[in-house]
Amino acid sequence: MARTERVEFTGSQGDRLAARMEWPAGTPRAYAVFAHCFSCSKDIFAANRIARQLAAHGYAVLRFDFTGLGHSEGDFANTNFSSNVEDLLAAARFVESEYAPPDLLIGHSLGGAAVIAAASALPGIRAVATLGAPSDAAHVAHQFGDSIDKIEDEGIAEVSLGGRPFTIKRQFLEDIQGHTLEDTLANLRKPLLIAHSPTDATVGIDNASRLFLAAKHPKSFVSLDGADHLLTREEDAVFAADIIASWAQKYVDAPRRRPAPKAKPGVVIVSETGAGKYENWIVANGHVSLAGEPPSVGGTGNGPTPYDLLSASLGACTSMTLRMYADRKAWPIDDILVEVTHAKDHAADCEACVEGQDVKVDIFERTIRVKGALDEEQRGRLLEIADKCPVHKSLHSPVVVRTRLA
Repeated sequence: MARTERVEFTGSQGDRLAARMEWPAGTPRAYAVFAHCFSCSKDIFAANRIARQLAAHGYAVLRFDFTGLGHSEGDFANTNFSSNVEDLLAAARFVESEYAPPDLLIGHSLGGAAVIAAASALPGIRAVATLGAPSDAAHVAHQFGDSIDKIEDEGIAEVSLGGRPFTIKRQFLEDIQGHTLEDTLANLRKPLLIAHSPTDATVGIDNASRLFLAAKHPKSFVSLDGADHLLTREEDAVFAADIIASWAQKYVDAPRRRPAPKAKPGVVIVSETGAGKYENWIVANGHVSLAGEPPSVGGTGNGPTPYDLLSASLGACTSMTLRMYADRKAWPIDDILVEVTHAKDHAADCEACVEGQDVKVDIFERTIRVKGALDEEQRGRLLEIADKCPVHKSLHSPVVVRTRLA
């Protein structure tokens, strides 16, 4: 059963910001952060209903109050669009530190402008959705009406927004003038969904047109036909959430790798990435790589197989051993290339074979190409040295593997 959890985190100005996590029933398919409209709060109907509907689709959604709004601490008069973006970044980092990296940003009205501005600073974000968003932050200044002159002349004024008084300072006007989203969208490089009502009387549909034209593909537009700006009808909020959930699944359901583990010096760690069957991290002496299996056996094909790695170990050790020997002898070798293939073959003459048992042995075919002015005697000696490389010896020596469950 879905549930709501009250949480809080530190915002951009050091204040504690109030938030709610909407949890789905079962394991979340993805994590999302919802940014509310200008001078609204996390508890406005649209934010509440959309977050809960997304939870019904399997998304875990954080909705929060910006600094100085709702139940959050701080002075709204000291905030601006830039601080809102920083609050949004703080919210995303809170979700990442407490739960998992967020996959989806959703913003309503000016919150939509904020998620566009914030998305580029969050490389883990896979998709961005806006609802009734303006094409530039300065659009909110229209709501200040005749108070703009007073704000500019006196540096501060009280304005009525949605029937409630708010103190606006000159720094707010100065800040929003510097944020044009069309330039930001050109470099967003993330899937974008623009949802807007053609009858929106607060933020006109022309804003959606400008945003859509500025954005690069993949981009989508959905008409919230008949809805008002605040999505006050339940069916409009539910429709918006259903559309976002359906659209985003293409992007957020893709596998996400777990962070690679840390390994102590001298210890090699192999750990599943969580991104696909058989895919593993390999961490050795601070170096991180992938191992896996090909798609033909159900793997991702994103890394070499265990036998590929074993062949690579033999090839690398061979090359390094030959280089060490040649340098010690001062032989003129320009380049060393080692090719290794691996297969299993029947071992009819293997001493370990039991009569009547079908036994196979591992066969590594190694071809060495050496560039340099060497005579035949020197080349023959290198062939002998290749068989003395440590990994070669290990493959031919009795090996003991001690295993325990930690």
